[in-house]
Amino acid sequence: MKKVVGVFLLLTVLTFGTMLFGQVTQIPRGEAVYVAGFQWGPPTTDNPFAGSPMTFVSDPRQHIWIYEPLFTWDFLNGKYVPILGESYKWLDNLRLEVKINPKAYFHDGKPVTADDVVYSYKFGQKYPVGLQVWEWLKDVYKVDDHTVIFEMKPDNPNRLMIEDAIGATFIIPEHIWSKVEAENGYDISKIRQFRNENPVGSGPYRVYYESPETIILERVDNYWGNEALHGGKKPAPKYIVHPIFKSNDEGSLAFEKGEVDVSQQFTPRIWEMWEKKGLPIGTWYKEAPYYVPATMPSLWFNVNKYPLSLPEVRKAIAYSINYARISELAMSNYSPKVQASLIMPYGGEAKYFNENLVKQYGWEYNPKEAVRILEEELGATKGRDGIYVLPDGTRLGPFSVEAPYGWTDWNAALQIVAQSARAVGIDIQTSFPDMPIAYDHRQNGNFDMTMWTPSSPGPAQPWLRFQIVLYSKGVPEVGKMAYSNFGRYKNEWADQLIDLIPTITDENQLKSLYSELDQIYRQDVPIIPLMYRPWVFYEYNETYWKGWANAENPYAPPMPLVGAGMEMLWHIEPAK
Repeated sequence: MKKVVGVFLLLTVLTFGTMLFGQVTQIPRGEAVYVAGFQWGPPTTDNPFAGSPMTFVSDPRQHIWIYEPLFTWDFLNGKYVPILGESYKWLDNLRLEVKINPKAYFHDGKPVTADDVVYSYKFGQKYPVGLQVWEWLKDVYKVDDHTVIFEMKPDNPNRLMIEDAIGATFIIPEHIWSKVEAENGYDISKIRQFRNENPVGSGPYRVYYESPETIILERVDNYWGNEALHGGKKPAPKYIVHPIFKSNDEGSLAFEKGEVDVSQQFTPRIWEMWEKKGLPIGTWYKEAPYYVPATMPSLWFNVNKYPLSLPEVRKAIAYSINYARISELAMSNYSPKVQASLIMPYGGEAKYFNENLVKQYGWEYNPKEAVRILEEELGATKGRDGIYVLPDGTRLGPFSVEAPYGWTDWNAALQIVAQSARAVGIDIQTSFPDMPIAYDHRQNGNFDMTMWTPSSPGPAQPWLRFQIVLYSKGVPEVGKMAYSNFGRYKNEWADQLIDLIPTITDENQLKSLYSELDQIYRQDVPIIPLMYRPWVFYEYNETYWKGWANAENPYAPPMPLVGAGMEMLWHIEPAK
């Protein structure tokens, strides 16, 4: 049940470490785990299909406190962790069978059945809610109450995305959402406006309280997974509290003071917290890089906007960027040297990384090469203000580059991008709007350059990263909401290679195809990776809770109570 309380009282809580609700409810600090870094603005809705980041239940790959997917991905071992799905196997070349845990039920006591699973996936077929799997999926159908078949299209199969999809969709109760559909005339724009107060899911927590400053979840004591997945044990914290900070700096200060127990926010020079200050703080590794590289936040170009539509301009910018400075100043050296490839040289996809091609055709920080491209390949001349002008009179800038306000590591990285570009004669100006605005600009293509991460780890990598960056089929025009290829890049040969790879199982052939695709990427440069970053940052403070996973005790991946890192809820215990 949601509580209504005053902001003043919540501020009192954060100061004295005890949470008060209204005049009667008090939560001991020892019953609440404080998290940070997942909510960057007031929670306007709990509708997972709202299409807005301002919801606490928006990403089935991470936020599985309330709604749950069939499986969740453990990127450390490259395997799925069963949640609502008990097991899966390929029956033949086209059909994937998923068994549903027969003990699963929703918060209202209704069982989670094959009907709910089929309904959830077909919800993504009927409406544009970001479930792209229907491009390759022919049907999802029930065999019995606890068995579902995912059948691919014979003329367009894609095992990678089918396996990815079973970890990328919330299973929602059909008996509730079918009514929401009917009441809103089966109109997705109206369905998105449904606020979904007191959401009914199948996860271990429910919404207890929300305000512009704080979100609180309360443990579901009869959560089905306690018996079925955790040997009858409940999660240790009764409450999960998420204070909403305006910036990384504000969140880091609260974390250092013990007001936040586990965080995914960027914290600069975190080693000083235990080496110099002696605080009970840890990360995954005790030594640099402290975090596990898993994603690549990147600079995205609007490739249809002249003169950024010229690959030579984009490549000149790629050579101008001081990547080592980004790693050192923006990332506190948490990022190894970033390389000119859409393939991560770490983890399971490293087998496709072609180091020779990257060295031969890739770029690195080289201002002289940037200038050579501008002058010799584009025929640009430098104006009196130090900015190059193309032969047709077009000045190279000002271009805007943006990232959400308060994401200090990203903001710092883009400031270095702008400074680097300016040093060679390209005018880039930074812009840091609030998260909802940056999100809207990115999806609707309303930007010159923007910063975002092309997908998270999963069974479909690195194919999915190429698909998100390069694939043009089905991507709407500028002005309409896109869930991938935000710069609206188009290359028919890249589309064909991306269609082909999921049908190939020979590893040598796959390596060759990925190398060719990566070469197309390097030739056209629709995005530039700026850093290698963990999937989510993971740092913990043991002032109030101990038993967090780390490299010496890796019982769960370094994800702060999200995704497969949810396992930590059943392992941590009060420190006092």
